[in-house]
Amino acid sequence: MRAIWNGAIGFGLVNIPVKIYSATETTKLDLDMLDKSDYSNIRFKRVNESTGKEVKWENIVKGYRIDDKYIVLDEDDYEAASPEKSKILSIDQFVKEDEVDSIYFETPYYLEPQKNGENAYRLLLKALQQTEMVGIGTFVLRESETIGMIRPYNNDILLLNRLRFEQEIRDYSDLKIPAKKAAKGAELKMAVNLIEQLSQEFDPAMYKDTYSDELMKIIKQKAKGKSIKAKKIQPAEDGKVVDLMAQLKASLQNSKSKNAS
Repeated sequence: MRAIWNGAIGFGLVNIPVKIYSATETTKLDLDMLDKSDYSNIRFKRVNESTGKEVKWENIVKGYRIDDKYIVLDEDDYEAASPEKSKILSIDQFVKEDEVDSIYFETPYYLEPQKNGENAYRLLLKALQQTEMVGIGTFVLRESETIGMIRPYNNDILLLNRLRFEQEIRDYSDLKIPAKKAAKGAELKMAVNLIEQLSQEFDPAMYKDTYSDELMKIIKQKAKGKSIKAKKIQPAEDGKVVDLMAQLKASLQNSKSKNAS
């Protein structure tokens, strides 16, 4: 793995030198975009708007437009905006993990201690485990400020979760949410029974990206000249009155049958 950030975690007056690594990778198929007329590959070019000529990566800079004029930024400008946060993720507070709603979670990263940071790294890991707390702070990653939540993972590593800022969460007040009213007693009881029947400890190994596998099977079949016909799935009818009790009874019976087998 290749580190995407080098810096330190600020833990009180203790600095823990660390490297950040992406903790996830995509399992999606790498599909190319093609021209429908002859299946030629579509290439994207970075083109100068004025000359129409292609621009090499090394000649591309970033800027902000003010009064029809671009103010160009370089690496020194990014660091000058917040030199501390470019190199240090300073923990501002410790909170219980369940206080952080899942809507704020974005991307996970592994934290690896650098040379001479091993003892402090292990100390923070053990202290978080013992207190059952997580550390929250901000830092600059890839030219933008980021909220980071540091927590133990699998009892032997520190994990950094990138969090969304509050202003990034969209308001849902214009959505058509059902009015608050009491659920029918019998329906609620059956719904609770169904949840209890399907309750178990979370096992991430249960879930696999089977869609990509199935898509690859279709690709291989089409490569052999076979035609593919998709099964028709009947969508839910909008506006149709639903017999919740009948659906709940059928769901419970189906759940019992699966458990029995």
